[in-house]
Order: sequence, then C-alpha cells, then structure tokens
Amino acid sequence: MVDTIDRLIAGFRGFRARYYEQRPDRMRELAEQGQSPEVMLIACSDSRVDPALLLDSEPGEIFIVRNVANLVPPYGPDDGHHGTSAALEFAVRDLGVQHIVVLGHSACGGIQALRAAVSGEPSQREFIAPWVEIATEACPCGDDGVVPDQPGVERAAIRISLGNLKTFPWIAEKVANGEIQLHGWWVDLEKGRLCAVDPDKGEMHEIVGGDRVADGSD
Repeated sequence: MVDTIDRLIAGFRGFRARYYEQRPDRMRELAEQGQSPEVMLIACSDSRVDPALLLDSEPGEIFIVRNVANLVPPYGPDDGHHGTSAALEFAVRDLGVQHIVVLGHSACGGIQALRAAVSGEPSQREFIAPWVEIATEACPCGDDGVVPDQPGVERAAIRISLGNLKTFPWIAEKVANGEIQLHGWWVDLEKGRLCAVDPDKGEMHEIVGGDRVADGSD
C-alpha cells in the first residue's frame, strides 16, 4: 500500500510532468523573471479548502497566505513576528497586486475555537485562542450566554478582516485610489457554493451555486 508521503511524491511527479515536461516555457518564465500575480488571497489553513484546488489556479497566478481562520490582524508594526502582515506588505508594496481576497469557509475549526472561547470554555492550546481573538467582535455573547451561530460568525469574521486590511496605510491608500479592490468570499463545503460577503452589512450573495440572495443568517 502506498503511504501518504509516497502519494505526495507521486503527486509532484505529476506536477513536474504537466508543467516542466509538457509546458516548460511558463515555469522557465516564472523561475527566471519572477512572479507577478494580480491577486492576493488570504485563506484558512484547513486542509479542505486549498485555494489552488478550489479556484483551479495556475502557478504564478495567486499569491496566497494561509492561517487559522483566514484572519487579518490590524496594522501594528512592532518587534513581534507578523507572518500575515509581512505577506501583505510584500504582495502590496513589492508585487503590486490589484485584488485582495479574504476566503473563509463553513465548518471552520478556528471559528469554532473562537465561539468556544467567547462562551467561556477553557482552551487547552497555547496559540490558537489568542490568535482568533482578532475576530472577537464577530462573536458577541448575549446576556443569556448564547453565542451567534457558526456560519454567522464565519462571515462576520471575514468582514472584520476586510476592515483590518484598511488599517494598513499603504493598503488604504491604494483602495482609495482604486488601485486595489478588496473581496470577501465564503465557501459552503456542504453545498459547494461560493458566496460574496458584503464588507459593511450582514448580507451575502452566491457567486457560484445559484443566484439566490441570502442574508447573514442563512
């Protein structure tokens, strides 16, 4: 039986055959001239939502950073380690991307962790709870101790990340000048839908999967 690592190696052989043997010019161009993607995508680390697979993208087409719950922290330069912010800086100031997409998804474990923390459940992890606190405002706990539903928090967290993008001065300037467009997307894993999340309201609409307009509670 082929184990997982062997299967991954076989997968690279397939990649090499497609792009280095059948289409060598494109990979040679990327290697020699560098990348020039028009889109940056901030996605979740979840193994079910690989952006390259979901969007059928080609090498060099999308600059991707992945983290738990596809969150964007607010602008805050200091001596800390800021992986997502560093990726944003490189994509915007060096690569000159024209679009930034925050890509969330249903059944997100990071959002589950946020909802658990807000409801008062003790965390057994060192890094996850502090990280997802970025989106605390997406999960207000009512007087009765009930937290909002999972899909609603997932979409609200996307809106918070879109807002945090504008706290970066060199992103806000380009958005104001029309040089960069911001997008919030949410993938419904169960139904195979891709939905656009309104950055200011609790609304979304389906981009792929139907034309029905859905509100933030659907």
